[in-house]
Amino acid sequence: MIAIISIGMCIGAACKTKDVFSVNGREVPIYSVQRTDNRLAMTFNCAWNDDDIDSILEILDKYKVKATFFVVGNWAEKYPEALKKLCSAGMEIGNHSYNHAHYSAMTKDEIITNMQKCDDVVFKITGEKIYLFRGAYGEYDDKTIKACDETERTYIQWSKDSLDYKAKSCGEIISRVTQNAAAGDIILMHNGTQYTKDSLDAILKNLTKRFELCKVSELIYSDNYYIDATGRQFLK
Repeated sequence: MIAIISIGMCIGAACKTKDVFSVNGREVPIYSVQRTDNRLAMTFNCAWNDDDIDSILEILDKYKVKATFFVVGNWAEKYPEALKKLCSAGMEIGNHSYNHAHYSAMTKDEIITNMQKCDDVVFKITGEKIYLFRGAYGEYDDKTIKACDETERTYIQWSKDSLDYKAKSCGEIISRVTQNAAAGDIILMHNGTQYTKDSLDAILKNLTKRFELCKVSELIYSDNYYIDATGRQFLK
């Protein structure tokens, strides 16, 4: 059974509304966006090390691309200078939980506490407040979505997975990301893998010829939108 649920979120004097499809009673996060332009978003999850951050930033700068980095809180604590470099380079920071926790095994209150702990770490290091969220392992359930709604966070999934963390070669990653890429896609990559930095130049060389690459906040709609059963966001 698919139902449409309207949710209102009031921030200051402005009240924002969204309609989401509830699939068997389960709300769906944003996987991709229906665009009338040719934008797509590059995203990176940061959970392991910081060995390739400088290289990733150098390549992004080469192609004048700003991306969104979803950071784990204890990664940020361990590598504060890497987080500062991301912010100084104009990259967008999102929340990827404090400790890469399985939120499906936690209560809603525990989830909110864990999210906030990551936010607090990022704010202490950078002075930036963040509102984009992506669960560890891509996990989400009703509790997680409700936790996001109640704390005015936007849950972001992805529509193209590079699978860079288990790739056997750069070619695999390049093909997965560039083949059949479309406007509105949200691309998932990771730092700290064997081939990510070595495949990124070819990926950006390909994509920047066809698309305007942007941060997630520049791709998604913040008001008067709906999300269908596949997780695609549409402007009303």
